Amino acid sequence: MSSNRSRTVPIVTALAALGILVFVAWGFWRAAQPAPAYFQGQMEARETDVAPKVTARIAQVLVEEGQQIRAGDLLVEMDSPEVEAKLAQAQAAQAAAQAVADKANKGARPEEIQMARLNWQRAQTAAELAEISYRRVDNLFAQGLVAEQKRDEARANHRAARDQAAAARAQYELALAGAREEDRAAAEAQARQVEGVIAEVEAARVETRLRSPVGGEVAQVLARVGELSPQGVAVVTVVDLNDQWVVLHVREEHLGRFAKGSRFTGRLPALERHEATFEVYYLGVLPDFATWRATRAGQGFDARTFEVRARPLEPIEGARPGMSVVVGDGI
Repeated sequence: MSSNRSRTVPIVTALAALGILVFVAWGFWRAAQPAPAYFQGQMEARETDVAPKVTARIAQVLVEEGQQIRAGDLLVEMDSPEVEAKLAQAQAAQAAAQAVADKANKGARPEEIQMARLNWQRAQTAAELAEISYRRVDNLFAQGLVAEQKRDEARANHRAARDQAAAARAQYELALAGAREEDRAAAEAQARQVEGVIAEVEAARVETRLRSPVGGEVAQVLARVGELSPQGVAVVTVVDLNDQWVVLHVREEHLGRFAKGSRFTGRLPALERHEATFEVYYLGVLPDFATWRATRAGQGFDARTFEVRARPLEPIEGARPGMSVVVGDGI
């Protein structure tokens, strides 16, 4: 019995030593293996900054942060007395320009035409009388009864009366024909120009009631009642949670698994480890190096970092901008 025990102890000891040796060797082997690739990204969503086109004072804010809105919903009402004043000026200018255009199109009034016709008839009668007087004086001159001076005066009066009659007739025909085509075109163009000014001011007045161009969730409200909102400065930010993507920063030696059009699985810790499938749609190099290493033979190279953007195949319910997304082997 003692002999068997003495033989068993060395065997057990050897087996234990062998087990320890195997465990140590396995530990060294595991330590020598490269660590599994592990990436952490961040969810993003489409954000739209809504800003007014005119400078005005905030009169009323109709939305609040977290509110769901649709495209075309009214966000902010603004008060701009300057816009109303410009609109009144433009409307007055339009009335004046339209009156000028109507006058050019209608021509002279009937009373003006009648007056021009009567003036022509009167001038024509005076010209006929001057012609008769000239003929009489000319006959008397031929008989030697009047001086040549009288004959010349009568002829001059006749010619003057004839020219005055011709001018009166031209004045009558001008009144009858109305304004020239060029004058009518200029008046109509002036009226259209003022209409454009009114349309511009009307567009500015519409902008005092600021509406959302997109639907989504109100992420930020910067407008406060009573504040003066400058032109082009955002007052409301709207985020479309259905337009989502994840952004990863990946060193170039790992880009093989993130080729454009490829798919991968990511986990969102904030959503109880929810997993989703993403498809890469964009790759872009970042300006800085991820890790600098000497560029010499046998000592590596300068590794660049790329930005990878990928969209989920289906919108992730509950995902919000800023949430982490973990991508890696065995996550």
